[in-house]
Amino acid sequence: MIEAATVALALVPFSVPAAGDAPSAVITIYSSADPAGFDPRQFADAARMGGNPNFAWQVPGFGVVRDTRTISVPAPGPDGSVVVPFTDVAQFIDPTTVSFKDLSHPDTIVRGQSYQFDLVNSQKLMEKFLGQSIRVSVDEGTAARIYEGTLLSATGGTIVLQAKEGVRILPSGTARVELGSLPGGLLTKPTLIWDLAASTGGDHTVQLAYQTAGLTWRADYNLIVAADDTKADLGAWVTILNLCGAGWNDAGLKLVAGDVQRVQPERARHAMPMSRAAGLGAKMDELGFEEKSFFEYHLYTLPRRVDLAENSSQQLVLFPTAVDVPVEKVLIMNATPDFGGWGGAMTDAAFGSGEPVKIQVFFRLVNSKANRMGMPLPAGKIRAYKADSDGSLEFIGEDLIKHTPRDEKVMIKVGDAFDVVGERTVTDFGVDSNRKTMTESVKLQVRNRKDAPAKVIVRENLYRWTNWSILKQSQDFAKVNSNTVEFTVELGANQTKDVTYTVQYTW
Repeated sequence: MIEAATVALALVPFSVPAAGDAPSAVITIYSSADPAGFDPRQFADAARMGGNPNFAWQVPGFGVVRDTRTISVPAPGPDGSVVVPFTDVAQFIDPTTVSFKDLSHPDTIVRGQSYQFDLVNSQKLMEKFLGQSIRVSVDEGTAARIYEGTLLSATGGTIVLQAKEGVRILPSGTARVELGSLPGGLLTKPTLIWDLAASTGGDHTVQLAYQTAGLTWRADYNLIVAADDTKADLGAWVTILNLCGAGWNDAGLKLVAGDVQRVQPERARHAMPMSRAAGLGAKMDELGFEEKSFFEYHLYTLPRRVDLAENSSQQLVLFPTAVDVPVEKVLIMNATPDFGGWGGAMTDAAFGSGEPVKIQVFFRLVNSKANRMGMPLPAGKIRAYKADSDGSLEFIGEDLIKHTPRDEKVMIKVGDAFDVVGERTVTDFGVDSNRKTMTESVKLQVRNRKDAPAKVIVRENLYRWTNWSILKQSQDFAKVNSNTVEFTVELGANQTKDVTYTVQYTW
């Protein structure tokens, strides 16, 4: 392994690809971001305000960088060894993931490498000039005074100089320091130092790949609902956050969909979920991404090159806006808890009864080609808008969607109904402990206070026990699963309706 202190560094020249060539760098980004809580602006603000740069390790995601460059390799020694610095790698690279391939001379191998990341800053510069002469300018009133002398110390917010007139202690916060030429051994960019075994020097085209922290992405959707609530336009953005300590121009960009397992330290397993990225869509035009199956995941490639600036957050079109997607407004009344297994039958008569019930408002759509969609949708936040009579768009609610394959339903909750309310009342209840039976009669009332008709799905979770049968009901119901039934209630303008049923539990 090469010792960092013994290597003199120089910039490694590399060729710029001509138009039409493959990009010199291709970045694949994975994300474990929680769409509900992850906000790229928080990380961007912390970076802009000079926060601890190590917070890049907290970015929920990572990237795989593949970089192809032409580098200048010095003539190797008698044993074939040569030391080559490779600059412009990500500051938060995982050096254990580096792979190297010499495309020009396949017999070239890496015998060892070191990663030098201790970049130059003002404190390191001052440390390099300890015992040397410097000039310090300090504002004193309306004028500046110049001090010259030997630097003795530069810690604790002060500069200590041995000047001709004696020792001077000066505040470093407001001082302007003039140093000589930049001393050797200081890095301005993160650098890999390779100990190569090569047969020849000269220009070598090499391919480098590695993982880095500080890269992630998330999806955001905008749903513009038509006036009659039956159609909507759906557009999507992907936000790329780059805090990995490197930037790329004219790079290829890929995103990965699927649950990609990564080994996490024990202390981080509960704080950071498994890497989750998302699907995008079937092949789009150049506004969006191209999708294909890859292993057990989906791979999405931007068909054009993009600049990924260092310390930046940017938005790209995820897929072109889908126009006139059929949607359905759904009102759902759900006044009962989900069955969670109480360790026994729930025999409390008053449990889950008697409170006014808010009726939730959803938009439902099917992610199919017939509905002008049909591309896998990544998990993300979706915001719904609707045009007012004056033509302006008004925000009506937002929700999260999970990873949604093609031909699957999407339910988007936008809020609670104002003029449609419900109430659930237990009208009769009895328990026969000897026969291990329990009978409950329920009245579900739905009141429509609007001047227009409304349709409400009344959902009942039969939560008191797992074994049940409905003995009688005022209207037909649909069995959704082993402990849930639904009644569909059609109401006219300003109409009230009751739904009643009697259920018997046995254990």
